[in-house]
Amino acid sequence: MSEFPWPPGAATGIGSLPGTDPVEAARLIFGELPDLPHLPELPQRGPGADMIGRAAALLVDLPAEIVPSGWRLTARPGRELRRARDFLAWDLDALEQVAAQHDGTIKVQVAGPWTIAACVELPSGHKLVSDPGAVRDLTASLREGVRGLLGDVRRRVPSATVVLQVDEPSLPAVLSGRVPTPSGYGTVPSVESATVQQALADLLAVADPETRVVHCCAPGAPIGMLRAAGADAVALDAGFVTATMTDAVGAAVDDGGSLWLGVVPATDSPVGFSQARGQIRHLWSTVGFGEDLLGRRVVPTPACGLAAATPEYVRRVLSLLRDLGRDLVDPVQDDRTVGPAR
Repeated sequence: MSEFPWPPGAATGIGSLPGTDPVEAARLIFGELPDLPHLPELPQRGPGADMIGRAAALLVDLPAEIVPSGWRLTARPGRELRRARDFLAWDLDALEQVAAQHDGTIKVQVAGPWTIAACVELPSGHKLVSDPGAVRDLTASLREGVRGLLGDVRRRVPSATVVLQVDEPSLPAVLSGRVPTPSGYGTVPSVESATVQQALADLLAVADPETRVVHCCAPGAPIGMLRAAGADAVALDAGFVTATMTDAVGAAVDDGGSLWLGVVPATDSPVGFSQARGQIRHLWSTVGFGEDLLGRRVVPTPACGLAAATPEYVRRVLSLLRDLGRDLVDPVQDDRTVGPAR
């Protein structure tokens, strides 16, 4: 019996894929990753389809526009924001077309408040993360936008359980004071751990218990903080799980959390089934848990989004991940290698 809405042996993607057709992308995801499919993101469509553009589309009463340095808060919605909202609407239409009768789990991904704050500028040109009041406004706006998104997906796919993944690749930089200032010669001061945790907790609270995931593919992910903020699962690049992090990994699993491990490169690179399986099992052995828990607590993923990979590589990766997840429940012998097409 799984403690989570996804079944034992599930595998999933991080979010982004190559291409521009949302229906084709949804069919690929639901075909290859049926136990834990996700709403695809297709940044190759251009500005507004990227992670920060999607976040801008979700914000309530906090419009943003594109300037030469990136996304910036503004007084009124403009063309770029309308386009970002259109992309999201088309993706949700595609999801409904492909998966309206789906009765398992569906995962949606959103950029977290600290990654948005580290990337989006205030009207003055300074990063939003430099202004505590602006971060509070951002978190409240994002919370309402995500609440609406989850409700929309539930209406479109009424038999599904919706899982929320909050993407926070900039979180270690925020905590350590490494977000650059506009000049590039300085950095924004670090944000206190308690402040970071509270904003994440406020956002995660809009999702149902056991459906909340935080993904951080950067080195130094603060696993303990993410769990304390309410993350039921922590998604990491397995290559960045160092010896100093294994105690935190073990504690997260020991107190009931799920570990999502990125074990397949996000861009075209050869990787064997046995290599990926060995990476998972070695870490699991290091933290000291029995194999009876492996398939229930670990979810294999790519190391990060797959937007920069070729379509052929993506199909092979998703197939490998699906079989790798099932191998965690029922081990098989397999020495396949995925990589660039010959």
